[in-house]
Amino acid sequence: MSALSSVAVPQGTNTSHNIGINQEVFNICATIFVVILVMVFILSVLKRMLDYRIKNRIVEKGVSEDLASSILRRDTGDGDLNIKWFSILAGVGIGLTLINYTLPLGIHSIAIMSFAIAVSFLGYHQYVKRSKK
Repeated sequence: MSALSSVAVPQGTNTSHNIGINQEVFNICATIFVVILVMVFILSVLKRMLDYRIKNRIVEKGVSEDLASSILRRDTGDGDLNIKWFSILAGVGIGLTLINYTLPLGIHSIAIMSFAIAVSFLGYHQYVKRSKK
């Protein structure tokens, strides 16, 4: 028996569950994330289908050009949607990385995640503010 194989472990602890996140918590979070992605996909497909139907009806009815352009005008806020999601997901990733280095999970984990997301929103706000100039 070598010296490396005799490590004292307190009774009632399982060393495989002490490192990282609990498997059940991961499964629940992954399930919620997948459900949200599916719902967002379904809503975006429905939005595109309804927009297409509205455009066809406007063309069929022969609505004036000014009224049709005002109805069909896109919101200008959607142009930076990719940058917004990048900043939010980057903030969440940085927050989860910091939480991983400050285990065990606790109230400080919520504070770290809140701060990371707030900083990512602040970064996006600064991006939007500078891009309008």
